[in-house]
Amino acid sequence: MNQTIYFDNGSTSWPKAPGVAGAMAELLENGAFNINRGNYAGAYEVESLVLDTREQLARLFGAGDSRYVIFTPGVTYSLNYFLKGFLKPGDHVLVSGLEHNAVMRPLAQMRKWGVFYDVVPVDGEGNLDADRLEAMIRPDTKAAVMTHASNVCGTVVPIRRIGEICKRRGLFFAVDTAQSAGSLPVDMKECGIDFLAFTGHKGLLGPQGIGGFLLSKELDGQMGAYIAGGTGSQSDSLLQPESLPDKYESGTMNLPGIIGLHAALDYLERTGIGSVHEKKMKLTAYFLEKMKEIPDVCIVGRKDTTDRVAVVSLDFQKVDNAVAAFTLEQECGIMTRVGLHCAPTAHQSLHTFPQGTVRFAFGAENTRDEIDLCIEGIRRLVR
Repeated sequence: MNQTIYFDNGSTSWPKAPGVAGAMAELLENGAFNINRGNYAGAYEVESLVLDTREQLARLFGAGDSRYVIFTPGVTYSLNYFLKGFLKPGDHVLVSGLEHNAVMRPLAQMRKWGVFYDVVPVDGEGNLDADRLEAMIRPDTKAAVMTHASNVCGTVVPIRRIGEICKRRGLFFAVDTAQSAGSLPVDMKECGIDFLAFTGHKGLLGPQGIGGFLLSKELDGQMGAYIAGGTGSQSDSLLQPESLPDKYESGTMNLPGIIGLHAALDYLERTGIGSVHEKKMKLTAYFLEKMKEIPDVCIVGRKDTTDRVAVVSLDFQKVDNAVAAFTLEQECGIMTRVGLHCAPTAHQSLHTFPQGTVRFAFGAENTRDEIDLCIEGIRRLVR
């Protein structure tokens, strides 16, 4: 093997956006000062960059006020903030049949606390019927929590339609954008989203360990601070501040991660997420068409690029999926992800449980030649 081909962008993007590593190194080498603590020029300069990053994210996700942009280590932490900071004993929530364990495990924990959920079913391609969701709303239903795009099959959930239903029926609407942020446009106001969880290291092309959430003013009024501690503000009080963003940002922030994300967002603003997404989907379309020609390889989910992101799962019919992934890596240098992708609920919905799938997730830096090498490797494998 004299090359490596990275098709695991659904786990984390690689390569990162130009400038990310340099921005993080500059901070660490020239002044990794702590904001909200240090009362000197260097700390204020870093604080200004953090504010700029909040404003970039507010623009990206259609939020009017950057104070409502909160930094966390990632989507999993963000969703826990919402689920455990908002839901109370006796509450009921609706989730899709495509959810990641970042939603399902907290909710499974919370059953013992008297919080209940129902799964809105999806079909074999991952399509969700919004009317079915509305029919499942109960008097005690407080929220709907939906992934925007499946991390298993790439199918996009109709969040605009769901947001309209939630507004009309008095529910809060939370959206997981782990696989869509940086690829698909997401506007909180237009889609009726009250809580949007994002991660910096996938489609946003930033470093691992930084993400966050944006929330509406209405939700903030009913959501508690799941984590409490030092914020550098109101230090005379033992009570958690109610002002934003301090209410949800206790402890020392991941400043290198935020600065890296700032550089990645600069790149995406210059390049345009539409342009990045178009490149990825051209590769996806080509890969899907070629996979249809190969026997004993099942495409999981949609067979075309309508309402999907650049995530494709294959289920090998005559070769163990783990063996297939291992062989592609050893013989062709192709890096994928095999298994259940931390989403057993989605695999059950897509009829790929318990065997899982081999997932290919393409980035804008991948090439047609790399796709061709992969296709040839799969052909050899099934022969």
